[in-house]
Amino acid sequence: MRRHTLAVIVENRPGVLTRVTTLFRRRGYNIESLAVGETENPSISRITIMVMGDERILEQVTKQLYKLVDVIKIVDITDKRSVERELVLIKVKADVNVRAEIVQIVDIFRARIVDIGKTSLIIEVTGDGGKIDAIVESLKPFGIIELVRTGVVAMVRGEIK
Repeated sequence: MRRHTLAVIVENRPGVLTRVTTLFRRRGYNIESLAVGETENPSISRITIMVMGDERILEQVTKQLYKLVDVIKIVDITDKRSVERELVLIKVKADVNVRAEIVQIVDIFRARIVDIGKTSLIIEVTGDGGKIDAIVESLKPFGIIELVRTGVVAMVRGEIK
């Protein structure tokens, strides 16, 4: 079993995401990460799905996805040279005594403070999963109040023909 990253190109229509995720649910496959959005063409969306499974599971999922009317193309980018990113917002406890230390961590990870409250900071971080995990671990001792993390978006490097 290993993690696979699929880029699913679909018609940008109501209900497409529901049909795609229902397909996974009915077959008992867990989606590790999911991100969806419009592409450079507003009539087309791209769904980036990360799923755990072996080659047999991946083949089944791909065949089933192609049966959906709105699916245009599926690209398995697991083994391709790609750029992967996700975004996290972290609200952390930050009284005056620890703010300098938190700012230092934010700088090390090339993150940004996007909100300053009396007793908290909201930090925005983009990067690969390892970077996100590392900053979360670094901020835990201060007390994470709230955390929200997007799914992974990925793009193959260079030109695809």
